[in-house]
Amino acid sequence: MCGAQAQQDKLREGKLTFNGSCRTCHSVKEGDHRLGPSLHNIVGAKAGSVEGFGNYSQAMRQSGIVWDEETLDAFIAQPDEVVPGNNMKPFAGLPDAEARASIIEYLKAESEG
Repeated sequence: MCGAQAQQDKLREGKLTFNGSCRTCHSVKEGDHRLGPSLHNIVGAKAGSVEGFGNYSQAMRQSGIVWDEETLDAFIAQPDEVVPGNNMKPFAGLPDAEARASIIEYLKAESEG
């Protein structure tokens, strides 16, 4: 399998995982806020700062986090450990490291595209 095909497969897996684990509350479309904020351009963004979304917990707004890949991975794995008092209930985390990595790659690709 060539590199481009492998990347497409990884992004497709990321989209499926995102849709199964995140899409109820989040979108990747700019400005499409749901129970949670749109995750468009989330990589590199300051936590609690997505324009047009007003339902952040005080803990998230004051966390000082910038969403790099490592921090996103940790948060998706255990949101209550990274930002105690966040509004992600009932989501308790995604333990599968490969699933988290595929979601992060998908978020990056959707933000670039």
